[in-house]
Amino acid sequence: MFKKTLLASAVLATLTAQAAQAETFQVGMGDPMESDQGALAQRFEELVESLSGGEMQVELFPGGQLGSETGMIQDTRIGKLDFALVGVGNLTPYAPRLGALTMPYAIRSHADAVKATTGTLADRWNSIAEEEAGVHIVSWLYSNFRYLTNSQRPVTTLEDIEGLKVRVPQNELMLSTYEAWGASPISMSWPEVFTGLQQGVIDGQDNPYIVNYTMKFHEVQDYLTEIHYQYSLQPIVMGMRTYEKLSDEERAIIDRAGLEAQLYALQFQLTEASKARAGMEAEGVEVSTLEDEEEWVRIAKEQVWPEFYDEIGGQEAFEEMQKALGH
Repeated sequence: MFKKTLLASAVLATLTAQAAQAETFQVGMGDPMESDQGALAQRFEELVESLSGGEMQVELFPGGQLGSETGMIQDTRIGKLDFALVGVGNLTPYAPRLGALTMPYAIRSHADAVKATTGTLADRWNSIAEEEAGVHIVSWLYSNFRYLTNSQRPVTTLEDIEGLKVRVPQNELMLSTYEAWGASPISMSWPEVFTGLQQGVIDGQDNPYIVNYTMKFHEVQDYLTEIHYQYSLQPIVMGMRTYEKLSDEERAIIDRAGLEAQLYALQFQLTEASKARAGMEAEGVEVSTLEDEEEWVRIAKEQVWPEFYDEIGGQEAFEEMQKALGH
């Protein structure tokens, strides 16, 4: 009995020492845990802890607990927060050349989204993020196209969107895009959106199916239109100040976990988006498609693209990206 007690005490002491030595990293995100952000974050957590043998622990803070996406980006840049999972559009104020990924109709399919965030293009975006924003891109979440919801009327043509008050992130390119189409876009931080819709401050917003459903926008929105102007890419970023303090082994674990979680999230998106659409329709949301989307494309290319070429690194760089995507 005495030997068993000693053995138990030794095991407990070892586990306690290991727990004390484990380094804990915090991940902030705007969406709830049951969202695709939550799916990516949970997989990332599992992988980091498994690959490190428990020496690296991850804590998740969903639902904007740590502030707005803009605030979380700033906190990662200064080393106050370890990781932030954010829409790429909220990262562009710090790294304007990443705006190429948000140009309307630049990405036109799931395949385009994967091509744009893997291989040489992924290396390019990460270099830009590190140089301009001071953050390292760990992983990419594929959240599908940003579909327009609103409380006023079905939107099936350009005429239908005229005058609609549509929430957009703090992103000039998205503001200009909606203005070019005749809407009245309003920049608003993510935590304020549901209340803004509920109170009628804004008529609508755009987000992928899973986000729309998990945020319960069907409670305050009656209509959804499948617009394919912007594929929602959401990176997990880590501030360079924090990343550079890690050992080579820790950085390798973080990057490998990010890549494997990214692949998992793509599969999650492909299987769960249709369920989210069905859920919204079951709640009474009327889903429409555009009758004249080529006209939306034409306006975007002629009016919006030229306005932002210089900001995103030049027309030539953007055309190179389009060529790499096969456009």
